[in-house]
Amino acid sequence: MNDEIIIEIRELTKVYGSLTAVDHLNLTIRKGEIFGLLGPNGAGKTTTILMLMGLSEPTSGSVRVAGLDPVRQALGVKRVVGYMPDNMGFYGDLTGRENLFYTARLNGIPTNDAKNRIHQLLTKVGLQEAADRRVREYSKGMRQRLGIADVLIKNPEIIFLDEPTLGLDPEGTKELLNLIFELGKNEGKTVLISSHLLHQVQAICDRVGIFVKGKLVAVGSISELAKQIGSDVIVELKTSDMANFPTDAVKAIPGISSVQIDKEMIVIKSTDSEIAPKIVRELSNRNIDVYHIRTRNSDLDDIYSRYFHEGEVRANG
Repeated sequence: MNDEIIIEIRELTKVYGSLTAVDHLNLTIRKGEIFGLLGPNGAGKTTTILMLMGLSEPTSGSVRVAGLDPVRQALGVKRVVGYMPDNMGFYGDLTGRENLFYTARLNGIPTNDAKNRIHQLLTKVGLQEAADRRVREYSKGMRQRLGIADVLIKNPEIIFLDEPTLGLDPEGTKELLNLIFELGKNEGKTVLISSHLLHQVQAICDRVGIFVKGKLVAVGSISELAKQIGSDVIVELKTSDMANFPTDAVKAIPGISSVQIDKEMIVIKSTDSEIAPKIVRELSNRNIDVYHIRTRNSDLDDIYSRYFHEGEVRANG
């Protein structure tokens, strides 16, 4: 990743009747960056991607993708951008290889070049052994990996992935995320991922943007966002008497902001990095044994929850 800006969005707005799907979005993405656009369904993520692709015209504002205006130079944008929607469509009666040849022909790639490129891509995404099976026999994970190969067939500079891990099992998710990470870190592709699955995106993104009701409420690396909200220390513990946990007494310990209890785990948030021993002493004084304790810093789920709540308040006025 370098300092060159490859995507620049200024005051981008999209209005459908009385609904503002994207509300004065300002964002820059650097060349070679893996950027996660995070938010619930209906937040405006897909609408933003469609405007970046030139597939939907903004109500107002401006966009530049690799220096091109998607409204006036849509074909130019399509040459440098690869897009994988959340429900990638393939011809089920064709094989994986045949589907890729079809995409290559649509992009004007000569047959011999396409043959070599398709072989390389099928190997890259781990589908070489399934290349000549019909796609209707593919699992969801195999279809997603074929989707990545399909996106890469024209060797795009920028890749947009809309909910790429949706519906995948843990192993399929891991394989796909590793593949996306390689594209950014080893091949220098700029990748924009739209997702609501926070913990998955956290593992591979350089920065994330949190989207709430069409507004971008926060942008930065995980550590930067944690600092902005005042990162909490999270203590997870199990005790000998979960049913009678002394919530009020623990909450009274200075620095503790919240105590959440369910049947399997107690989660305590604090601004004090040395809070764990104090909790253990309080419980020991009450003859409660600690069976499990783990301390961690705020992760993306905690950060998102805080920003999402604040964004909802602002959006609702």
